[in-house]
Amino acid sequence: MQYHRMAIEREAPEQLGYNRIKYNLSESSYTDQLLDTTNLNLHKLVLCYGDHLGNPQLRQLLATDYGVDANDVLITAGAASALFMVATALLTPKDTILVMTPNYATNIETPRTIGCKVVNLPVKIEDNFRLNIDLLRYFVEIHRPKLISLTTPHNPTGSMLSAGDLYVVAQLAEKYKCYVLVDETYRDLALITLPALAATLSNRIISVSSMSKTYGLPGIRIGWLVCKEKSVMEQLLAAKEQMFICNSVVDEEIALQVLQQKNNLLPNIIADVKTKLGIVTNWLKTQPLLDYVLPDGGVVCFPRINLSINTKYFYKQLFAKYGTYVGRGGWFDMPDNYFRIGYAWMPNNTDLQQGLNNISQVLEEMANDKG
Repeated sequence: MQYHRMAIEREAPEQLGYNRIKYNLSESSYTDQLLDTTNLNLHKLVLCYGDHLGNPQLRQLLATDYGVDANDVLITAGAASALFMVATALLTPKDTILVMTPNYATNIETPRTIGCKVVNLPVKIEDNFRLNIDLLRYFVEIHRPKLISLTTPHNPTGSMLSAGDLYVVAQLAEKYKCYVLVDETYRDLALITLPALAATLSNRIISVSSMSKTYGLPGIRIGWLVCKEKSVMEQLLAAKEQMFICNSVVDEEIALQVLQQKNNLLPNIIADVKTKLGIVTNWLKTQPLLDYVLPDGGVVCFPRINLSINTKYFYKQLFAKYGTYVGRGGWFDMPDNYFRIGYAWMPNNTDLQQGLNNISQVLEEMANDKG
């Protein structure tokens, strides 16, 4: 496999340097948490090789929450490794993957690296970033993909698949004997009615999630896969063992203890996210130069600049003059007049508001220059 660095990683804020960004609106997760804020106890932990499937208590906790068996859960090194494992375990250069687009770059770039045919399944701002079920049916019928890749809540738009959407997806998977990857990393941050975990609807569906986005713990690199098909899980376990054998037992223990406190931690996170979304919503409503769709969940939205401008200059000016950083559309295989706003990472709501105001300022300056 010939690897190429993705734009979203080359231009990631941790690569650019957090100290260089004053208003960081590029992040796609909740505020990074401190190790001592979660009342963890790691003093008696044995630093051994862990269970290859993952910490049994952690798997059982997740299984109980989702309504599956613990053996249907595989703990991974973040959601990113889970996505990579699914793609490399199921796809060959002869296969086709159907990818909901825009999307997190790994869901597109890894299949490209494998050499398989990548067919985009577009969700459009004109359709409120909703999945077009008729188009999905048509594409599955004519392209016969080996794998369908979906995300809900969606990154970067924040849209969600309904229970009806997922039911149709499960039916298509069974009818056409394809697999479905559903990235559900933002599941616990849904703002509308939450459907059942996708993997519970069919043995051909694989759900992926992690501790990074909702719980603000990207530094522990813990994610998981859920699938009820034993032969697929055996393949994915083999992929994990060949890549990193097992997870860090320290990381898994942190994830376990945090999720054991979920009922206490999550309501405060959701309340804070809703407050921040309110700030973004009020700001968007005053922006004539932006088209937008409010998110159904997660911590991101994906507005579009409706003014013909030099987008390279827009991003350069936004960062160089105002210290503000957003995720440009190219990170997601989209034109750069789209950009992702991550609104839940900065703890200070005053800073969030100022970062948004800075976007307005640059857009107004560029509009006036055109006038």
